[in-house]
Amino acid sequence: MTFQDENYLSRQYQVSSIDLDGKVDELLKMAVPPTSANLELYREMMLTVARMAETDRNRWDAKIMLQTLREMETSFGILERFKRRRKVTVFGSARTEPEHPLYQQAKELGEILARHNLMVITGAGGGIMAAAHEGAGLENSLGLNIALPFEQGANDTVNGSGNLLNFHFFFLRKLFFVKEADALVLCPGGFGTLDEALEVLTLIQTGKSPLVPIVLMDQEGGTYWDKALEFMREELADKNYILPSDLRLMRQVRTPQEAGLEIARFYRSFHSTRWFKDMFVVRINHPLNEQALETLHKEFADLCVKGGFVQVPYCAQTHNEPEFCNQYRLEFAFNRRDHGRLRELVDFINLPQNWKSNS
Repeated sequence: MTFQDENYLSRQYQVSSIDLDGKVDELLKMAVPPTSANLELYREMMLTVARMAETDRNRWDAKIMLQTLREMETSFGILERFKRRRKVTVFGSARTEPEHPLYQQAKELGEILARHNLMVITGAGGGIMAAAHEGAGLENSLGLNIALPFEQGANDTVNGSGNLLNFHFFFLRKLFFVKEADALVLCPGGFGTLDEALEVLTLIQTGKSPLVPIVLMDQEGGTYWDKALEFMREELADKNYILPSDLRLMRQVRTPQEAGLEIARFYRSFHSTRWFKDMFVVRINHPLNEQALETLHKEFADLCVKGGFVQVPYCAQTHNEPEFCNQYRLEFAFNRRDHGRLRELVDFINLPQNWKSNS
């Protein structure tokens, strides 16, 4: 189903004797280039706001709408400067003191990620967030700050800079934490950290967010993630609240070096994914050899609702993605359910012994 199929974008909305549809079209002609691929989307956005004005919602609803649109538009503008760089979101307690081993770990993690040209996203506060930004430096840091009546203020690295985004709503901040992340590292923390961890896992488990590495980092001898994973295994997986393979979405590490290596391994050959019509497409930097393809059909057939895996090179006429012209594509009819198994597929793709010798 498409907007056009449902005649979704050609509805007429009247306010008294005003042709709202026509007025919106007139405004769009002045504001938007006629060649814009987003013209119909902008049109529906404006009609949505106009419909809200027509019904004259209560003031709180209107303020939520206004604040949401303002924060999203501002954030899109700031993040446009960094869209070509991979980014890692780091979560953890704002209350971790600088002398704590976890603070030093987060700082070292920031240094490692920056050396590999990865930007570090945090909530811009103190503790783990400040440490990761301190290690990465301003040029490699992005802060997504939230207005709170206590505790939260932008850390020294990003405070007052153009690398800081300020949010009023948690849900918008959480959107950008995940939207911009090519990997996530979760350190021990409070309710907020656990909230972000479960939110990210839910989004990836349900396919609402693209598959990225989720790394759980704690110090040597720490029990934070040990006990959290024990709970997930015994109370969630063993009681069939989640699939056992869902636990494969996370990887536990004890050092910043291990965290960096886990992220690097994930992108060794894997590049990204997309849906193309009814096929799931995995873009890869190194095509698989024949033996690996045979193994793929045997070991991962459960991921396909029909057919099997097809490996194809980039085709300009079919794919129309010139920015990804160097990547091969692994296409299959994904069951849309087993994202933990999909993570295992990515691990298989990333093994150098499975690549063609000339790749």
